[in-house]
Amino acid sequence: MDQATMETCGVRMESAPIIGMKVLVLSGGRSAERDVSLASGAAVAVALSESGADVFALDPGVSPRVLAWTPQLAKEQIGTRPPDDRTGAKPTIAPSDLALADLKSVDVVFIALHGGDGENGRLQALLDMAGIPYTGSGMLASALAMDKHAAKRIFVAEGIPTPDWRVLDSPDDLDYDEAAESLGTPLIVKPNAQGSTVGLTLVERKSQWTDALTEAHRWDTRVLVEQFIAGRELTVGVLGDQAMPVVEIKPKHGLYDYECKYTDGMCEYVCPAPITPAQTRACQEQGLEAFRALGCRGYARADFRMTNDGHVYCLEVNTLPGMTSHSLVPKAAKAAGIDFPELVARICRLAV
Repeated sequence: MDQATMETCGVRMESAPIIGMKVLVLSGGRSAERDVSLASGAAVAVALSESGADVFALDPGVSPRVLAWTPQLAKEQIGTRPPDDRTGAKPTIAPSDLALADLKSVDVVFIALHGGDGENGRLQALLDMAGIPYTGSGMLASALAMDKHAAKRIFVAEGIPTPDWRVLDSPDDLDYDEAAESLGTPLIVKPNAQGSTVGLTLVERKSQWTDALTEAHRWDTRVLVEQFIAGRELTVGVLGDQAMPVVEIKPKHGLYDYECKYTDGMCEYVCPAPITPAQTRACQEQGLEAFRALGCRGYARADFRMTNDGHVYCLEVNTLPGMTSHSLVPKAAKAAGIDFPELVARICRLAV
């Protein structure tokens, strides 16, 4: 892909060395996305090392110690189910967990934590107070994006189409018949503040309703019941102030769930997505609008469903998208001519 084509895709070419930059990669933690986070952190650390950065590692779910990065710290395997270690677990991030003096010795913290206190704004607030540069969005944008109900209310206020929804604090707040009448069928039931489709169920009949609510409530006290948009699954990565090429996701068993995301051969990804130029522009423009509406910065990923007649609906914005071999932002960057080490380097440069 030549430079003119990359400009058309919405990504400007730029390069600057990060040789000698001290980067601390935060990954792991205690959220339901711990395995994905460890894999992201390993991939990022390898790429940073290849680019000449001095790389350090910290898994706040295990220890507050900052370690020099070694390949032995890598975790490449992600199970077909999220780890279930929430009961009795300490918070992923607390001020007492981190030796801030150690963190202040690095040039930038690369946050590869997914879900939990690593992505909901609490870690970002801590680093802001300590004056430590970090990758990705700030405290408020992180908190808003993680809270799907809050984010969707902002989308509606900003005129960004999003599937209709109801939010439940208790399973008794809404019964199946009421949900089906107001939102149609099938229905999507998912935790309000989780990522990686953890706890998500496609409810196609009434007999699935109770189990779907129970599963979602396992992962969060608030549950989102959402209108299902039949059609195609699309996603748009944003890097800086530019939308990247659109990726189409084609899961093997119909629903893009945790198993499809992290199991080889369970999903096909096509980038750039085989959609019309007008549909591509609509996805990229709405991705940027959602990114800006929440106040995001650095990089993120906006997820969409597109109906068969071409209407695009924004599902959510992920402020710390995965950075594994299966992940979508690296796939989009590759389609724009940006290899993985350069993508990681750009994210670091945006942070400082």
